[in-house]
Amino acid sequence: QVQLVESGGGLVQAGGSLRLSCAASGRILSINTMGWYRQVPGKQRELVATITLGGSTNYADSVKGRFTISRDNAKNTVYLQMSSLKPEDTGVYYCYAEIYASLAGKWDDYWGQGTQVTVSS
Repeated sequence: QVQLVESGGGLVQAGGSLRLSCAASGRILSINTMGWYRQVPGKQRELVATITLGGSTNYADSVKGRFTISRDNAKNTVYLQMSSLKPEDTGVYYCYAEIYASLAGKWDDYWGQGTQVTVSS
């Protein structure tokens, strides 16, 4: 059984920084794209950043230049370094990974449970 476990959320003042981590565990054979999405009440979940197995990255325009996504393939872990945080960055951040698990025998999308990020003005 595959699990994604996030950590690192919290409360921070505008202009501050936070680092999110997400570790995938279980009978994993391979992980392709990993990423972060966020959701606020009343709105759809939106992409924040993604990173492929080869290291290619993609960012939402709203976070370009402020957030950096990275991954450690040996640890099956993805990170999101968030700097110059703004109140509009507030939301629940969800980790995502496209995983080939041995029991499933195919690629599936997996999500973490979410971690709250609150940026105060």
